[in-house]
Amino acid sequence: MDFQAGILRDGSPMESLEKQLICPICLEMFSKPVVILPCQHNLCRKCANDVFQAANPYWQTRGSVVSGGRFRCPSCRHEVLLDRHGVYGLQRNLLVENIIDIYKQECSSRPLKKREHPMCKEHEDERINIYCVTCEVPTCSMCKVFGAHKDCEVAPLETVFQGQKTELNNCISMLVAGNDRIQTIISQLEDSCRSTEENSEAAKRELCARFDALAEVLEEKKTELLERITREQGDKTGFIQSLICRYKEQLEKSSRLVETAIQAMEETGGAAFLMVRPPNPSCLIVEASKGGRLEKIEQGYESMDAFSVSLDHLAEAVHAVDFNPAEEDEEYFDGEEEDVEE
Repeated sequence: MDFQAGILRDGSPMESLEKQLICPICLEMFSKPVVILPCQHNLCRKCANDVFQAANPYWQTRGSVVSGGRFRCPSCRHEVLLDRHGVYGLQRNLLVENIIDIYKQECSSRPLKKREHPMCKEHEDERINIYCVTCEVPTCSMCKVFGAHKDCEVAPLETVFQGQKTELNNCISMLVAGNDRIQTIISQLEDSCRSTEENSEAAKRELCARFDALAEVLEEKKTELLERITREQGDKTGFIQSLICRYKEQLEKSSRLVETAIQAMEETGGAAFLMVRPPNPSCLIVEASKGGRLEKIEQGYESMDAFSVSLDHLAEAVHAVDFNPAEEDEEYFDGEEEDVEE
């Protein structure tokens, strides 16, 4: 029996109850068995199975071991996860089924209110009872016999009504399933977006860590080379300072001899001259020659050209750093292994 929403009195409690017992898929009263979804909404099992099959078209062809599937509640879009039993794994809502039984019993004991039947505009006394297939409009028998539809193909109104209602129900199921697939794609895209952001942040952290490690290696190498230059600087400057001290001592000694000799040359008397002159005049020549025999530094001794480095190849290597595919990395390491073996 088809219980429709306009049979009872408008605004009655039974009519309000009937509206709560309408399936959101087929728009008819729930048919047994009624399943309850995790979101507490109800569906006819057949309608739930139609939505599930539309959202999982390959569910029955996945081999002997059938896996579960998913679809979204048509009322609230909550995702429903099913096990290998599919819709048959959902719990039946026995309370709603009992309410439907009580409702139908109550409706059968009440006098039904006749609905007003549409009348033909051309023949006011004739009810619309047939459907013109050619013009795709409902009409009356008089229009078929004498009126505008006498040459058209007609069909029983109830047959067309049931057929188009079934077709509309199927379209609704397909539309709901299509919306579920779209929502699934949106969820997948959102997950991909989040994964992309997380992977990008991880790649950034890894790249920064690698460059920081490279900068640390360069800093350590710079410190090592600077220490080597500092040690060479200390050795050379120490040697030069020692030579300066020796030359200063020789200069001071020679200066004292020159001063003594000049004082002797200023004496006019023979006795006075002989008393102040150096004991051996040839010692002046010996002292003068000592300055030429002291150790000297080689030409270019102060140069630090040996400690110059060329970083052009490193700069080129740094500029050439790029994100290489894994295959290229494997080929590179394979080439290194061949070189080692050779």
